[in-house]
Amino acid sequence: MNCAVYLIQSLKDNGFYIGISQNPQQRLNEHNAGKLRITAGRRPFELVWCKFYNTIAEARRHEKWLKKKSKKYKERLAEVAQW
Repeated sequence: MNCAVYLIQSLKDNGFYIGISQNPQQRLNEHNAGKLRITAGRRPFELVWCKFYNTIAEARRHEKWLKKKSKKYKERLAEVAQW
């Protein structure tokens, strides 16, 4: 089962949110629709980075690791992402 770690950035406050999903684009739509309480007040968001993993366990490990990184690291990750 493929699962992605995704990084979205708020266009309101430039803050980041990291999560996992099997369908990052659908999840972004949910964030932007205000369906998730944790990000509802920071809408709208854009998807700035995404990486797929073979298992949910791998994705969760990377999500946890990425959440510990600095905002500067996340900014650089977003800058080098190729869409």
